[in-house]
Amino acid sequence: MTNVGNATAQIENRIDTAFAQLKARGETALIPFITVGDPNRHITLQLLLGMEEAGADAIELGIPYSDPLADGPVIEKASARALLHNITISDGIELAKQARLQGAKIPYILFTYYNPVLQYGLESLFQALSEADISGIIIPDLPVEESGPVLEIADHYQVHLVPLVAPTSKERIQRIVNSARGFVYCVSSLGVTGTRDTFEANVEAFLDEVRASTALPIGVGFGISTAEHVRRFSPHCDGVIVGSAIVRQIENAIPLLLNPDTSHAGVLQICEFVRQLKS
Repeated sequence: MTNVGNATAQIENRIDTAFAQLKARGETALIPFITVGDPNRHITLQLLLGMEEAGADAIELGIPYSDPLADGPVIEKASARALLHNITISDGIELAKQARLQGAKIPYILFTYYNPVLQYGLESLFQALSEADISGIIIPDLPVEESGPVLEIADHYQVHLVPLVAPTSKERIQRIVNSARGFVYCVSSLGVTGTRDTFEANVEAFLDEVRASTALPIGVGFGISTAEHVRRFSPHCDGVIVGSAIVRQIENAIPLLLNPDTSHAGVLQICEFVRQLKS
């Protein structure tokens, strides 16, 4: 057994509460992804608050990383921009704290790779996540077969370790969902993240298979980029994750965002995109 310290007391994880409330209303969760620190810390904080107001039900906080194996070129470029400001996991945690102080209520889910987790220290990280009221973490390069020590500490601090499951997982699907917490992140397409015009013909059947394998909510991401995509997948899942399409909106708006006279308009432009996806 891993020797872990005292966990921060929580009544219920915000992810569980959010999905339960959405299910009661017959709604599908909209979960935007942003890269922390792109284009800077101040704009990230404004986006966290603005996207919640625009209808986001949870937000993934992507920690920039020099070798993002699961990310396509749009998020790779965003990570490179953020790394110019030396953004780390600590910045993501601090920005979550600041957003909470300003009234943020929706769940935050950290998205990072295993090397930064190890560099931070397992127990130190999960204690910090709990204290910052960050509800979950996604570590895309941590296979279920090696996730035991992380899962134990995550459970102790009541932070959900959300796994990825892909169409190629096949016989591993049941094992993955058995150790899942919060929700199961279904990868809609093979390869890395990025906007797409088409999806695999059998993606809905894959989602239905995962849904039949677990009582947890399932979310779908990788390639979801339009309101039409959201409508297509909503009958087969409990949440949709939109990453590259939002990060590209941020990239396109950088001239506005970095000008003090127009930064607010730039944030509103991105949040309007989120509002359209939710509607």
